[in-house]
Amino acid sequence: MLIIGIAGGTGSGKTTVVHQIMNELPDAEVGIISQDSYYKENKNLSYEERSNINFDHPRAIDFELLVAHLKELKQGNIIDQPVYSFIKHNRTDDVIITHPRKVMIVEGILIFTNPELRDLFDIKVYVHADSDERLIRRLRRDISERGRDMEEVLTRYQHTLKPMHEQFIEPTKAYADIIIPNDKFNTVAIDVVRAVINQRIL
Repeated sequence: MLIIGIAGGTGSGKTTVVHQIMNELPDAEVGIISQDSYYKENKNLSYEERSNINFDHPRAIDFELLVAHLKELKQGNIIDQPVYSFIKHNRTDDVIITHPRKVMIVEGILIFTNPELRDLFDIKVYVHADSDERLIRRLRRDISERGRDMEEVLTRYQHTLKPMHEQFIEPTKAYADIIIPNDKFNTVAIDVVRAVINQRIL
């Protein structure tokens, strides 16, 4: 199994890059795991307490479960991938039954911060985008998809997202094998990653 990690700041365009890489690849051979599914379970906390969690800090992620699940998939086993609700700030009771694939893509802002997880990646891709562009994308997404208002998004960006990005996410660019500048459509980098995947699944 080829495991590809795709990291980058919030709103950098990681999901777009994933879709570009998967374009024209056989669906049956490639699977996706999102770091967002692995936020820690916090059923013991009230909604207000959960709302105040710093979700952009590595300690918010259940890396132990994510690493265990990837190892299970590498061994050919099926996993129950958690489902996370950004509206409730907690895991739901649902799971996504995830089968092993020849290629698994893991995407998320913090996936390169954990050494054990990082060591599982055969290819590490970092998607870079200008900070203003990332903020605009984050605003649009959180308001339209996650029920946030502009004041909440801007406050969280200023007090949490920006400092966490500078402290934890931007430095992990140093671990990347490929850096994709997503300020413009970068077909060369996408084609390189896709070519490596094609070699593995043929």
